[in-house]
Amino acid sequence: MRPVHQLLALLVVVLWGVNFVFIDFGLRDWPPLLLVAARFTMVVIPAILFVRFPRGSLGRILLIGVFMSAGQFGLLYTSLFLGLPVGLSSIILQIQAAFTVVVAALALRETPTRRQVIGILIGLTGLAVIGLSLEASTPVAAFVVCLAAALSWAIGNVIARGVKPGISGLQMTVWSGLVVPVPMLGLSLLIDGPAEVARAVLHPTWGVLASVVYTAGVASLIGYAIWNSLLARFPASQVAPFTLLVPPVGVGAAWLVLGDRPTVPELIGGGLLILGVAVTTGALRTVARGIGRMVLRRGERPRHRTVVAREHPETAGAGAESELGAGASGRNGQEIAR
Repeated sequence: MRPVHQLLALLVVVLWGVNFVFIDFGLRDWPPLLLVAARFTMVVIPAILFVRFPRGSLGRILLIGVFMSAGQFGLLYTSLFLGLPVGLSSIILQIQAAFTVVVAALALRETPTRRQVIGILIGLTGLAVIGLSLEASTPVAAFVVCLAAALSWAIGNVIARGVKPGISGLQMTVWSGLVVPVPMLGLSLLIDGPAEVARAVLHPTWGVLASVVYTAGVASLIGYAIWNSLLARFPASQVAPFTLLVPPVGVGAAWLVLGDRPTVPELIGGGLLILGVAVTTGALRTVARGIGRMVLRRGERPRHRTVVAREHPETAGAGAESELGAGASGRNGQEIAR
């Protein structure tokens, strides 16, 4: 990946990390499920006119919407509404990677690798540290509901494996969103009551409007559009590890904007959880290999130029040709990797 593409990946990481703060803005004035309904209404209504219909996989994509969209975000918003700290939620939600391996083992009879088992154990250890260190102001119910959101996301991940090749994440985001607004609105009417829903709809605040516009337009549509363009150009192994930076951005944004300062045990548990996710997904190995290649390249090229300049000045032209050849080889390698 070139620096410009790395910057685009980091931009998406920031957009998704800050997303948790904007969710909190909306939850200050609206019930959680009504806010989810509004978010996905804005995702679906304009985008469905421009995003291609995923032929042949609509049924499965709608099922993905039940778990990955309605289930995940309905439960996540509810956990925040119940009092789970914003930054902590961005960390806990990442246990979905370990849950995905477990769900795949149960539903698809896939046998986890030794690396995945080790990663799951590390992640669960971090999760236990977080759970045991919850402050008195954080309800246990909110923690459990966030875990349920991660499990719903994991089930959606497993269902998504059956989607036909060529269907992008943006298509799944938009078309799976069709199943979200009506059920979420219905549940909000049932749980919060018609009077509360009517009051909220008739009196939207700036915080609610900012939450809906950002989470739907920026985090979902713009974020996934950039992310899918990167996945189309580069292997997932080069792009996916950037998602490990979302929780640190979420924690930092919550700290700076909301004053949501994490405790030391939460940071330790969060670090273990993210490490477990990195091991489970193979991202840790991918990052280590990438760093190793960078170190080798930086260590080899200066030595090559020194030999040409000092020992064989008369062959400077040949040396330049050799350097060009090495560069071409590197580019070809990148093209093959794509």
